[in-house]
Amino acid sequence: MLLQIDSTQPLDTMMTAAEQIVQEPEKLRFIDLLIKGGWVMLPLALLLLIGLVIFIERYLTIRKANRFEKNLMGQVKQSILSGKLESALAICRNNNGPLGRMLQKGLLRIGRPIKEIEGAIENVGKLEVAKLEKNINILGIIAGIAPMMGFVGTIIGVIAIFHEVELAGVIDIGTVSGGLYVKMVSSATGLIIGIIAYIGYHILNEMVERIILRMETDAIEFIDLLDEPVS
Repeated sequence: MLLQIDSTQPLDTMMTAAEQIVQEPEKLRFIDLLIKGGWVMLPLALLLLIGLVIFIERYLTIRKANRFEKNLMGQVKQSILSGKLESALAICRNNNGPLGRMLQKGLLRIGRPIKEIEGAIENVGKLEVAKLEKNINILGIIAGIAPMMGFVGTIIGVIAIFHEVELAGVIDIGTVSGGLYVKMVSSATGLIIGIIAYIGYHILNEMVERIILRMETDAIEFIDLLDEPVS
């Protein structure tokens, strides 16, 4: 009897340890959760990639343009007041920014009526603003599409779950709830991508608005500067 008890103790210990291992909950990894989101995660990933590429490219471009504009008007004004138009033109060419190209067009029109100079500056300014705003609207589109696409993925997943329940003829709460939380991943992903795109869209628009304000202010100062000798 003692031998039997002693021989069964290790077996019981091993069985208890095995049960504990089986009962341990499966750890949910983030990458696995994304994969379980379904096929809709692929277009969502593409939208995220496009949005990040556009934001980074536009951010660097707008920031570069903003950096070039510092003290430009002051240098051009000083050259004009000194009668050095060629020097002012050289400063604008070297600047190679939106404001520099706009002022350069105005300098090339000196000697013509003020209204004509003002119109030329305004036209160049519109073109430069359009260049700065290039592709920014795509971020706004992504901000609207991504949440809807994520929601569509969830709806498709729910339809598939209830279709399986109908075929089985039995409602398994574990299967329904487990499948449902997996399908909600696409909605959450779509919302996150939409929020990121929305924030990026407004950040870029705010940066462009600051440049537009500076361009308008400097354009008015430039026109007033040319009009002073006449008055």
